[in-house]
Amino acid sequence: MDDLDEHLLGRLRENARAPVAELARALGLSRTTIQSRLARLERTGVIAGYSVKLSEAREAALIHAYVMLTVEPKQAAAVIAALKRLSGVRILQSVSGPCDMIATVEAANVSEMDALIDEIGGLKGVERTNSAIVLATKLDR
Repeated sequence: MDDLDEHLLGRLRENARAPVAELARALGLSRTTIQSRLARLERTGVIAGYSVKLSEAREAALIHAYVMLTVEPKQAAAVIAALKRLSGVRILQSVSGPCDMIATVEAANVSEMDALIDEIGGLKGVERTNSAIVLATKLDR
């Protein structure tokens, strides 16, 4: 990966659906150069896929929270499997520090968020949860 690849990835983070011609113009290169770089980045696994980014209005309509989980010893795999089945769980990360995992969750309203956090806390293998509701997003790249 070189600086050009980094700039190309930066443009794709802004708009993953940008046409190759638009990317080429923005980076001052030919369309074929950009196409071959994209193909190489995909082939080597640097680009694993493209995703949908919801509008600010849609995101603002949802309630987001971080749920820190402390998990019983040797129960991590079962807890991860259970969390994967919950549609409100968007991201799950294992972390160092006072908790074992952090789940990024979303719900349509406060009562759904409350129910989701209760459901997470009630999973077999979850010892304790600590939640933080997101009040505002200041930066999202």
